[in-house]
Amino acid sequence: MTDILLDPTAELAAQARTILPRLTSLEGKTIGFLDINKPRGKELLDRLQVRFEELGATIKRYSKPTMTRVAPLAVKQQIASECDAVVEALAD
Repeated sequence: MTDILLDPTAELAAQARTILPRLTSLEGKTIGFLDINKPRGKELLDRLQVRFEELGATIKRYSKPTMTRVAPLAVKQQIASECDAVVEALAD
């Protein structure tokens, strides 16, 4: 079976992307939490952080300057260089 993933960004010519393998465990992994600055996103990430830490993960927090724009390239590069995976918070 082939999965079809839709990218909601406004790309005029979508690029093919390879899905990265999933982590088999959170134990010993560094997980980046990206707060996109929507209302209640911080509260969501706070609760997830407790659970992820119980499963052995180390959490690093990042945030976008505004919810209406994509994360700056420097933030995305920092997350990619420092983390094994990322959770992007979207809440209201």
